[in-house]
Amino acid sequence: MESRSKGIIAAALAYIIWGVIPLYWKQLGMVSSDEIITSRIVWSFILTVLFVIVIRQGKPLVTDLKNLWHNKKAFWALFAAAYLISINWFIFIWAVNNDHIIETSMGYYINPLISVLLGVVFLKEKLSKAQVLACIIAFAGVMVLVIANGSFPYVSISLALSFGIYGLLKKRIKLDATRGLAIETLFILPIAVIYYIYLIMQGDTALFHSDTKTTLLLIGTGAITAIPLILFAVGAQNIPLYLVGFFQYIAPTMTLFIGAVVYGENFGGIELLAFSCIWLAIIVFSISTFIKPKKIKAILETE
Repeated sequence: MESRSKGIIAAALAYIIWGVIPLYWKQLGMVSSDEIITSRIVWSFILTVLFVIVIRQGKPLVTDLKNLWHNKKAFWALFAAAYLISINWFIFIWAVNNDHIIETSMGYYINPLISVLLGVVFLKEKLSKAQVLACIIAFAGVMVLVIANGSFPYVSISLALSFGIYGLLKKRIKLDATRGLAIETLFILPIAVIYYIYLIMQGDTALFHSDTKTTLLLIGTGAITAIPLILFAVGAQNIPLYLVGFFQYIAPTMTLFIGAVVYGENFGGIELLAFSCIWLAIIVFSISTFIKPKKIKAILETE
């Protein structure tokens, strides 16, 4: 199979898994969100390290750790990123198991726009007029929910901000995706283990104390975390960036469908109006992002 086809299949599978992941977390609805996130960290670390060893990447992993230790700026950036992604995971799991799946969908729809704004603020990147318009339209969509419901969409914004800042921190840290996940989970592993011991001492754990299905699902949180990240890494390495950008909307679209159709969460006229603003913003943003490189290429060819 040629690399482009392999990349397309891998990226699509990664986003499909991320899209259906609420179905997985719903199966753990009887388990507290804090135990689920703790299990996810512990088993992600175990599975990822085992995978790294199997593919004979153990020595590069040790080298990565040494390089990070000697580059304190990168070390602490990745350390902060590890805790941010943990916060992101916790918010998502809590939201899914407390009937806010549609809000998580909006969060990941607006995430690219949040990332653009973070680039403007922290990296001094410049926006085109079309990109500014896209951000204004998205903001209007959020305000529709605020005015209509009288409350701020904390879940959506928290997910978008935490993942956006996570991406910003990792932007300048060049690490293999699998080894990077191993290091990130290593950073948060001590807290997770200490908290798990606390839960065990309180007699408040489902792992090995509940039915076999629940125990296997908790152990499987490592696989459900690592597999799509590995697939995404394969995809990103073999397809153009614009295709990666296109695929990223698969997950929130599937999540929106699952929330509204499978679990019957409210999706009335107000929600449709708000999401329509977000979708329009995405269309404007995507077109401007796609056309800009074309214009630059045309200018270069003319010269």
